[in-house]
Amino acid sequence: MTDHTMMQRALAAAATARTVASPNPWVGCVIVTTDGRVFDGATEEPGRRHAERVALDAARAASADVRGATVYTTLEPCSHHGRTPPCLDALFEAGVSRVVAALEDPDSNVAGNGFAALRAAGITVDVGCCSDEATEQLLPYLHHRRTGRPFVIVKLAATVDGRTAAADGTSQWITGDQARRAAHQLRAESDAILVGAGTVRADDPSLTTRLVPGRSPRRVVLGSAPKNAQVHPCLEWSGELEPLLDQLGSDGVVQLLVEGGAAVAGEFHRRGLVNRYVAYLAPAFMGGSDGTPLFSGNGAPSIADLRRGRFVRVTPVGGDLEIVVDPSIVRSSHD
Repeated sequence: MTDHTMMQRALAAAATARTVASPNPWVGCVIVTTDGRVFDGATEEPGRRHAERVALDAARAASADVRGATVYTTLEPCSHHGRTPPCLDALFEAGVSRVVAALEDPDSNVAGNGFAALRAAGITVDVGCCSDEATEQLLPYLHHRRTGRPFVIVKLAATVDGRTAAADGTSQWITGDQARRAAHQLRAESDAILVGAGTVRADDPSLTTRLVPGRSPRRVVLGSAPKNAQVHPCLEWSGELEPLLDQLGSDGVVQLLVEGGAAVAGEFHRRGLVNRYVAYLAPAFMGGSDGTPLFSGNGAPSIADLRRGRFVRVTPVGGDLEIVVDPSIVRSSHD
């Protein structure tokens, strides 16, 4: 059992906590006892056990001896009292001998303090195993803790020629069922979802996770929603986007999903507030210039002014493609 193999197992455990743990980090933990027994844990809902305690409790329930065990965790164990006691206390009490962590926790309450306390207690600490995979998995959490703002994902659905609606305004449905379920999974992973008032008036969306398991995100409307709109209860916001992101971040919104129309998406894009673009591309063509583009408003005035990024992944989803792009530079005063 190599460190890499066990950390991959911890990452798999962490993935099961993705839709339940926020605003806490979705962490996975694997404990390997001296006689080779293996126990898994993942962070539970806020106020309940963190991954390390879940794995330790699983070992104890099986009457395993955890003294001298090695602990694999995707993030630095917490060292402060929050809704729950520090995970460090549980590790000290268990008498583990080694902790292998993928990442240091950037939260100001932790930020290396957990590692320092473990080493001071004579526990071997190794950091960095599978760090790239853990960073990708925890990207929204890491961004939130470093900037105070939510990780902003703009979700788009378009034809191959980049149109999101026909000339008459109809847009349902450009993509197929599997792409729509994937988009609902994004909702389940997000703490809040944002649309413009125009989208609410035109489509009256419910913005729930009805196609997948998981809690529905808080709903935010730019402008005012009609009183009988399905989006209620929601936060209605008029004003600049940056203060909105500050408020949402302070309210524990770790990931914000923007599903607004071309005007809202274009505004987030032009202001450099997008941390990730997720586009679902259908093998279809609008075939003209009269349909709605991905973004409305003025674009780059010159080819030299293109806002470039990098492809994170391109994945077939049913008959469509999911294209994930991260901007090369996130233009945010908080970054």
